[in-house]
Amino acid sequence: MALENERVAWFNGAFVREGEVRVPFRDLSFLRGDGVFDMTRSFNGKAFRLEEHVARLYRSLAYVEIDPGMSQSEMVRLSEEVLSRNRHLLGPDDDYWLGQRLSRGVKKVEGDSWDHYGPNIVIDCAPLPFAERAACFRDGIAVIVPSIRRTSPSALSPRAKMHQYLNLILAGREVKAQNPEAWAVLLDENGNLAEGEGANIFLVRDGMLSTPRERYVLPGVSRQAVIDLASELGIPCAERDLDLYDAFTAEECFLTSTSLCICAVKSLNGRKFGAGRVPGPVTQRLVGAFREMVGCDFVAQYLKRL
Repeated sequence: MALENERVAWFNGAFVREGEVRVPFRDLSFLRGDGVFDMTRSFNGKAFRLEEHVARLYRSLAYVEIDPGMSQSEMVRLSEEVLSRNRHLLGPDDDYWLGQRLSRGVKKVEGDSWDHYGPNIVIDCAPLPFAERAACFRDGIAVIVPSIRRTSPSALSPRAKMHQYLNLILAGREVKAQNPEAWAVLLDENGNLAEGEGANIFLVRDGMLSTPRERYVLPGVSRQAVIDLASELGIPCAERDLDLYDAFTAEECFLTSTSLCICAVKSLNGRKFGAGRVPGPVTQRLVGAFREMVGCDFVAQYLKRL
């Protein structure tokens, strides 16, 4: 099914119009946040590191003990097919988020008569928020650390990408109340930098790159791409505990995420990086290498929407 004006999704075994996806209200993801998801993005209409994203999805599924009833390779194939069936709707310099969303399924109640029990699975595309985030690439991102701490890995591992996002959402709302343009980056239970909603943080000091340890954050695919690129460029990089002293004494800072790829941070709690000149030289080198790796000028994609 390829429709002229409406995106297509894969839902529980069939390709349907996006508007026909109906998840029951007794689905445990709606009732309890009992589900997982993952998302990649396309560059020039082609999915980026889809196999790595799906592998992370299956680690999340293993963590929460949900059996999707299909192999990783089948999930990759179906995701590619969803992208293919929606590609004709992309405009010039447009790209998609490509997501896989799985819940544990419907909570059975006496007298129910749902069509489907077991995991509910949706694979979908959505346009990337280029216009909404364009100013981030012109000005840099203002980061504020909220009072809310990232969920402790001793309670619920942040390494699994789950539908339980309230910890991050409430932190983001606290920050937006102070500055509607700012992004939240939470501290972990020990007072070290952790992550934001869908974003990993990197610091640069004395030419060395540092990022929080994986135990306390979602191991982002774009985060790993930057670590790999740093190695290729001869930029030292370490995963370690980073507190606010490390942030306030860094020369550069940037966020990585599926949609942003790499975006410079101009300030943290009001303290400017690089005397307000962003991106810094190390960030610029990594942005250039990322552009070359994906074969797409993602910065220009954003800036043209200003």
